[in-house]
Parts: sequence; C-alpha cells; structure tokens
Amino acid sequence: MSTLAWPAPLRSGDRVQLAATSSALDTTALTRLEAGIAELESWGLVVEPHPHPLRRWGHLAGDDQQRRGDLRPGAAALLACIRGGWGAARLLEHDAAAATAARWLLGFSDVTSLLWARQAAGISGGIHGPMVTSLAAEPDWSRQRLHDLLFGLPLPPLRGDSWTAGAAEGPLLVANLTVATHLLGTGHLPSLRGAVLVLEDVGEAPYRLDRMLTHWRLCGALQQLAAIGFGRFSGCDDPDDSLSAEAVLRERTADLGIPVLANLPVGHEAGNAALPIGVQARLDASAGQLELLAS
Repeated sequence: MSTLAWPAPLRSGDRVQLAATSSALDTTALTRLEAGIAELESWGLVVEPHPHPLRRWGHLAGDDQQRRGDLRPGAAALLACIRGGWGAARLLEHDAAAATAARWLLGFSDVTSLLWARQAAGISGGIHGPMVTSLAAEPDWSRQRLHDLLFGLPLPPLRGDSWTAGAAEGPLLVANLTVATHLLGTGHLPSLRGAVLVLEDVGEAPYRLDRMLTHWRLCGALQQLAAIGFGRFSGCDDPDDSLSAEAVLRERTADLGIPVLANLPVGHEAGNAALPIGVQARLDASAGQLELLAS
C-alpha cells in the first residue's frame, strides 16, 4: 500500500458529507441522488443532507466560493461527490485539495482533478469510484466493492484483456483521460514515474483521443509509466472515422514497452469498479488482471 497515512476505515455511524464540485444537477437527478444516499445509509453511514442540491451558477453547481464551501473541513469521514461534468479544476486555484484532507474523497470523471491534486499534495484517501447520483444504479458487485474498500476489507482483482503482455508494479493512478490531460504541466499532477495508470473517458471522438495521447507522448508522460490500463471509452467511436477508439488506444501505446491491459470495468457505465488512488498495484497483462497489493 501507499506510504502515505491513509484515513481510518469507515465504521457504522460515520458521517458522509456531500459535495457538489462540478456541474449543476437538474430536478430529474434528485431521485438518483436520493437513491445514492439511501445506499450509503444502508451501510450504516449517516449522510448529511446537502442544503442546496439544485444550486446553480450557469452550468456549474454554484460559483467557485459556494462549491469550495462544500469541501469545508468537518467531522465527516467521507466526502462524496454528487456528480461530475465540469468545474472541479477551477477549485484548485484555491487549494481545494488541502480542504479535503484527513478523510476519504469519492468520485470520478471531473473529480479526477481533486483526486490527482490530493495525491500530488501528499494526501491519501482518494477513491476513483461512483458518484452519489450513479451509486444506486451500480450492479451488486460494484456497490459491494466500494463498501468493502471504504470499510477496510480486501478486494478481488479486476479482470481485463491483454493488449501487450507483461507485468509491472507501481502506485496506482486512475483518471478520466480528458481531465488528466488538462493537468499536465500543472502543479496538481502526481508523479507518473513508475506508476500504473488506468484511464477512461466518454464521448471523445477517436481523433480527440489521438490528440490527447499524442500530447502525453510529446511531453514524455506516457514514457514514465510502469504499466497502463484502459477502462471503458463509452460513446467514443465515430461511424465517419475509419479508426475506432480501440485502434487509437492500441496504436498510441503499443511501442511503449510496458504491459497494457484493456477493457477494465472502470468508467462511465454501470459497473464502475472503485479503485484507491496511490496504493501499490500490480498490473499483469499476461494474466489479464489488475491487483491491489498489501503493504
């Protein structure tokens, strides 16, 4: 596991604080929010209601000060993000990562900004996993996996498809490709050297995936990795493009000389497996699995 000091595993009675750090909710999402809260409460957790779940400033869930206020220090053991979209990176201008310290932080997609900024600042406890509004729609195994991760129980390996054989170990980083790409060159990028990187995305045409991964190659970022995994790239194929999303991902990583494992159950579809940021992991593409390692 990571050498950083991790938050204590959750226990029944621990408090959950909801954070709207990104795009605004609409009224149709309130039912999904309530269902996610009910799931967390079924684990014995006490969820603090968000005072203004429909708060809005343009496309965002409030202005920067309001959304930053959702990250306020408090007694909650888990800070759970309501939804993604866009906006979390704006909060990094105001040291938002530090405000999330000493507790678990749960989210994915746009929340990549906060998860990676925490890791870069030496703050552990980030979990790339379902949002509160998507939690109830997750299959049983995925909800159980998140529960077990938060409560300190062992997790089974994730299975995937081998693209480039081999195995490697390193600190685990998980991210939305688009969001992580926009952290390159900033002080909020965790070390990539020797890392096991898992990427996912949604709605990005093959040429945009090509552009982003080429950026990673040109700045030397991909060349630092020990291994790479791909989750789902949902809705990323374009019928007018002769190259598929898979073809782009394969071509941009085939010559790196590192193991590549694809089709992991991570991303913007139900079955978004929770993964802790910064723990030691072993990606064995030859065996087709990603495993978390004990310290």
